[in-house]
Amino acid sequence: MKASNLLLKTLRDIPSDAENISHRLLLRAGYVQQVAAGIFSLLPIGNRSIFKIREIIRDEMNLSGCAEVNMPVIQPKELWEESGRAETFFPPLANFKDKRERTLVIAPTHEETATAMIRSFVSSYRDLPVTIYQIQTKFRDETRPRGGLLRVREFEMKDAYSFDVDEKGLDKSFETMLKTYKRIFSKCGLEMVIVDADSGGIGGKESKEFVLIADSGDDTILISPDESYAANLEKAEFIKTDYSEDKILDKEIIETKNINTIEKLSDFCKIPKNKIAKSVIYNSDGEIIIAVIRADYDVNETKLRNILGSKDLRIASSEEVINAGFIPGYASPIDRTSIKSVIDDSIEIGSNYTAGANKEHFHFKNVNYPRDFRSEIVGDIAEAKEGFLSPNNSGKLIAKKGIEVGHIFKLGYTYSEIMGADFTDKTGETRPILMGCYGIGIGRLLAAAIEANHDENGINLPASISPFTVNLIGINLEEKKVNDKCEKIYDLLSKNHIDVLFDNRDLPPGVKFKDSDLVGFPIRIIISKKNFQETNIEIKSRNDSNSSYISESKLVDFINNLIQ
Repeated sequence: MKASNLLLKTLRDIPSDAENISHRLLLRAGYVQQVAAGIFSLLPIGNRSIFKIREIIRDEMNLSGCAEVNMPVIQPKELWEESGRAETFFPPLANFKDKRERTLVIAPTHEETATAMIRSFVSSYRDLPVTIYQIQTKFRDETRPRGGLLRVREFEMKDAYSFDVDEKGLDKSFETMLKTYKRIFSKCGLEMVIVDADSGGIGGKESKEFVLIADSGDDTILISPDESYAANLEKAEFIKTDYSEDKILDKEIIETKNINTIEKLSDFCKIPKNKIAKSVIYNSDGEIIIAVIRADYDVNETKLRNILGSKDLRIASSEEVINAGFIPGYASPIDRTSIKSVIDDSIEIGSNYTAGANKEHFHFKNVNYPRDFRSEIVGDIAEAKEGFLSPNNSGKLIAKKGIEVGHIFKLGYTYSEIMGADFTDKTGETRPILMGCYGIGIGRLLAAAIEANHDENGINLPASISPFTVNLIGINLEEKKVNDKCEKIYDLLSKNHIDVLFDNRDLPPGVKFKDSDLVGFPIRIIISKKNFQETNIEIKSRNDSNSSYISESKLVDFINNLIQ
């Protein structure tokens, strides 16, 4: 393509509303134009990179045995009511009424539609396994879109859905997609960390994220020193220290006037926080619950929400705490059997705790579980932090910021059971299909690639996803011999299927060179009156400060070797 035919407009100034490097560079290099908060148009340069990313994904998905489909962005709300997510998906579903007064949803994801598709065509175990995928637009009405293409409202996603007869089949589909994702990200020039993750609003029993380590990332991951364990903050586990004592002491009440915080209690009683049982009061779907955890740990609200099966979980207000019969600052699970409680398993590996007495200015000493209080729900609700011991005992956890680019889930029966996606097995028994789902954010992948591949001059993408592989820069194009030479090289590269942009714009050489580095073309060829007499052609790699001079007959092979 010739630059004179391309909508190529770069910016010299950094846009004031751009928060991170990829956002700034995408705007400056003319990849995108912002239409509204979290909504962008792809300009020709950006669209070419996105096209290449799509093709890499398509090639790998097809090679893995997946079948491409195309499902509608607009869906009847009834599908979401079938799955139970119509009122619980977050951010809330964007919807509108058509002329028939039927409520339609702008899809944020396509689990419901995929399940409905498969239940219409699959009836027997002979029809399975099958995996379908699409590259399709989504819309999520994020409350605070930011970071350019990293967190948007309208976006393009590759989403795939696997359907299997049993757990063994699901495990195989999941592993196939994990390997496929590794190849996709490798071809896009990204080195990803695979982490255990929470399934969030998608659901299911197991999921993994593909995360690019970057200081600008929204996600926090915790990783062991040898990288044998990695998980995002919502999911991460750790080995909890055992502080149990041999002798269990008798419970006694002590006066603690105006001692209503953990810090004050620790100082007053001269005990470490690991000897205090902390009670936190929550509102879970309108029900007041009490979470009890050792005071040297904090509650991970995602884990708590999952263990309760909550749709809406929040810290209870002071009024709700009092109305439930608790005294703020002195709350306790003791003698509160009418209130549902959740006990962190750290409480089980300690003893003789100090805890609230649910009486103003008083606490209990030597509180022990389960002698003094009980719960039907005991589990891990503690938030892992940097410095805690990795759950596989491979060292202390290290916190890093990252960008989630891909996410794969084992959904199990989450959608098939409730939506009636069944099959008949070999014995004639009707059973629900086991599902998995697998997503990659297309625009986010481009933004992440820029976060990982840039320098002080601009974007530095690998050839596989760069808008053009070669930037042919013509200088002194008013000279017929120079222009003819450029046209000849342009035709040569094009005929050999090398992706080339001929910068034939009437601009100073310095502007063309700066644009070439800013936009991020991997290879630059320079034709000018100055070097026209040379028998060889000047060529320069984006990552090399020096030019090479190659004969025209060897140019194509030289470029192909550079790309490799």
